[in-house]
Order: sequence, then C-alpha cells, then structure tokens
Amino acid sequence: MRFVSFRMASSVLATTALLLVAAAPAQAQTRAETLRYVTGASVNTLDPNIPGSTRESFALSMSTYDRLVAFGRKQLKVFDLDKIAGELAESYDVSPDGLKLTFRLRKDAKFQDGSPVTAEDVKWSLDRCVTAPILGKAQLLTGSLTSADQFKVIDPLTIEFTLPKPDKLALPNLATVYPLIINSKVAKEHATPEDPWATAWLKEHTAGSGAYVIESFKPGEQVIIKRNEAWNRGSPDKPAFFKRVIVQSVPEPATRANLVERGDADLVVDLQASDVQSLEVKGKLKVISTPQYNSITFVSMNNQIPPFDNVNVRRAVAFALPYEDMFKAALFGRGAPLFGATWPDGKPLNGIYPFQAPVKTDLDKAREYLKAAGLPEGFSTTFSFNVGQASTAEPMAALVKESLAKIGIKVDIQKLPDAQMSTQINEKKLPLFTEGIVAWLPSTDYFYRNFYTGNQRWNYSSINNPELATIAQEARFEPDKAKYEEAGRKLNAIHFSEMPQIPLWQPNQDAVMASSIEGYTYEFHRQVDYRDVSRK
Repeated sequence: MRFVSFRMASSVLATTALLLVAAAPAQAQTRAETLRYVTGASVNTLDPNIPGSTRESFALSMSTYDRLVAFGRKQLKVFDLDKIAGELAESYDVSPDGLKLTFRLRKDAKFQDGSPVTAEDVKWSLDRCVTAPILGKAQLLTGSLTSADQFKVIDPLTIEFTLPKPDKLALPNLATVYPLIINSKVAKEHATPEDPWATAWLKEHTAGSGAYVIESFKPGEQVIIKRNEAWNRGSPDKPAFFKRVIVQSVPEPATRANLVERGDADLVVDLQASDVQSLEVKGKLKVISTPQYNSITFVSMNNQIPPFDNVNVRRAVAFALPYEDMFKAALFGRGAPLFGATWPDGKPLNGIYPFQAPVKTDLDKAREYLKAAGLPEGFSTTFSFNVGQASTAEPMAALVKESLAKIGIKVDIQKLPDAQMSTQINEKKLPLFTEGIVAWLPSTDYFYRNFYTGNQRWNYSSINNPELATIAQEARFEPDKAKYEEAGRKLNAIHFSEMPQIPLWQPNQDAVMASSIEGYTYEFHRQVDYRDVSRK
C-alpha cells in the first residue's frame, strides 16, 4: 500500500482544485475535450527566444506559433531529423548547388487575428531571429543563417534564402523552436525605438498562426490555451483535437504522480524513475518510454584544471566509475547505457555520436593510470551536481565517491543550486561534475562543434584539441556520406583517447498518461507537442 503524507495530500487537493477551477469557465466543453498537463517546471515566457526560457515555454510556443517547416515522425513515436515537412510552407526547393532554399507559403495560412501570413512576415520574423539579441541568433548560426541579407521576398507568398556554403543543418534549423513566424504588423505596433523587435511585448503576448491561442497566462504557475478552429496544419482540414489545454506547474514530483494516477491530470513527462516504475507496475496508466537519443548524461572533468589536465587521471576516473550500480541507482535502468562496449581492434564501431564507449569498472586499470599520471596515492577533489537533479544525481554521486575512494581519490560532494551551478560551469571553475547535454539537431558534427570546441559555456570539459575542432568543422560541410562517417569515427576515436568527459547514458523520457491519450511523440525539445495528442 502506498501511504501519502498529510502535507502531500493537501498539496494534491490544492492542485486538483486549481485544475478544476481553471476548467470551470468552459461550460460547453466536456472533460474529454480538455487536456490537463502537469509539469515540475513552468512556462516563464510566451516567446521562447527570451534568454532563460524554460523547456515548457518551448513546448507552448510550438502550439501557439507555426514555423516554415516541421520535423517528420518516425514509427517509434520519435521526431525524424531527416524528414522535413512543410508547416507554413506549402512546398520548398533546394537548388542543385545547395546555396538557395525557396519556400512557397500556403495560400490559406492565416494569423490568429485573421490576417494572411505573407513572405514579408516570414522575412521580418527571421530578420529578428538573426539580428535581435535573442536565443535564435546562436541557433541559426549553426545552419549558416546569420544575416538579414540572406532572406529575400520574391512575391507575397514566396521567400528565398541564400547560403554562403551548402549546409545540411540550414533546413532542419528552421524546424526548431526559435524561428517562429510572427505577425509582423501586430509586433511592429508594439515595438519601440529601444525595442525595435517588440521583445518585451512578445514575452507576455503572442502574435502567431498556431494551433492554439493564449486564453490566460500566469508566469510560473499556469497557462490555459484554447483551440484555433481555423488551424489545419496537423491533419487535412482539421484543427487540433483538444479544445483546451491546461498547463499547470506542480513542483513536487510525488504530487504530479498522484494527480495523474487519480485522473486529475492527463499527462506528465518529468516524474521520478521510481514513481514511473510504480505506476507502470499497477497497469492503469499508459507509459511510453523513449531513450532520449539527442540527450546525454555524463561525468565531466575540466581538462584545464590540475590534475584533470592529465589524460591519465581522466582515464583513471573512467575505469573507476561503478557504471552498472549508478545506472540502477539513478535511473532504475530506464535508459540506454553508453558504457560497456566492445570495439574490435580498438576502433569505434561507427561515426555516430553519442557512442557506446569501451569502458567498464576496472579498478586495477584505474590504479595503473593514476600511477602513470604520477599520482599513485591519489588526490582530493570535489564532485558537483545541480540540486534540481538530486533525484538522479545524489545516488549517483554517493557511488562515485565510494568507488573513487578505492583508488585513493577523495571526493567531497557539492550540491549546488541551479544558478550557482550554471555560473560555476560558465566560469569553468568546477573540476569534476555531472551534467547533461541535448542537441536539437543530433548529428555528429553538431555535437562535437557545440560541446567540444571553443571557449564557450557548452564546452563543459574545456577540451582544446585543434585536430578535433578541424575535423568537426570540415565534417559540417561534407556532402559525401562515407567521408562524413569516417570523420565521425575519427572524432569518436579522439574523444575516447582524450577522455575529456565520460558519457554515462541516455535517460529515458517516461511519458505517463491516461490510457485514453493517444498520439504522444518524443520531440527534440523533450516536451509534449499538444498538437499531436488526442483522446480516444
């Protein structure tokens, strides 16, 4: 029997009351026509381009705005990076030399105020994305979209993009969160000389053409959206299924689990692994588990801070970690391990990143590496993790401390608040820590260019390997698949040899939902696309 504390029960009742009150105004709608989604985080802005935007804000924007194109879907309920379908674009062409992308807009596409979507709106929106000091600027840079001069209006329904070099990530970039298409006429009405791109206004208002319209927005607490009856970009001539979606912030994971179990919430994707396992065993709810194949959890070592600037120290840590025990303690085995591989002839199996590395717990080998590093007696260090990830990181940290002690490395565990952890990472002050990375466009060169090169935040290990940087940059523009695969093998071989950080696993995304919910798909931003789901 599962006992619920008085405090937890009170929290559940209070949250349930909020959900019920939120639904009250829509008297004509049945319970079946409303989706209730609970999350441990919150929606903090209606424009995902605002620095500090949460993933929940990303998800909301996918339903309130359209993009030119969208990722396809694979049979395994996963987004398909290699299949790009039109959203506002009725069709698109790539020139034979790969330097021009031409998009023809749907004639029936309208903004939520009824005005038509035009090529001028598309240009203004993308000019904003590459010009304003917003998040989209850095993202589109990864697809060689950097200047407003690259976007040319051909006629009211046609726009042309020009690239400096053929870039296979240009088109997929347009399907990501940031390049949303804004009603430029409405946005300009709220622009100022100090804020020419209406950034302040768009943080709290929308001017899109998406499947849902904002009904109410309480930052950090709750958002209610209602269906845009004119939207038909999902299936032909049909709007989204749910008439209304309530997105509710519920900080305590046990409370979220209780709400979905009781039927007071329909869908949740951020429960603790132990709660997911418990609910799955009971069999009353639907659980869809997807390894986050564009996400990696790792143990990172700062390659510029002694003694982790010594490759043999990094190798010693890699062979001292208790992989299987960590995997079970942190995730209950719910995910895809990135350890324990066998490489014939010591060469990478393929050119795909992330790769499964040929590492396992081998304390004797770890001690040999420490001796080779000139530290046979070990040393002292800290191991840090974000307190917001404590449910998985804390049991993992205890095991890391215990195992490293066996080879003489004394570890002091540091639990850091999110802001402090982020600052310490940005300032490159943490010697040893656990974190995760996510690539919206999970190609090998994208991972390496963004997470293993340059003096920037996302280079967690501070690795500085000129050969790796050169290969990754050249691979970016390599059209030949066989040569690209070989470049990937070289990058993976360098990674394993240098051991800048240790990939551990790709955690599952466990979507727990009422048995009546259909259509859930794992998305690149690791949130629910409300347009996909329905109720049978």
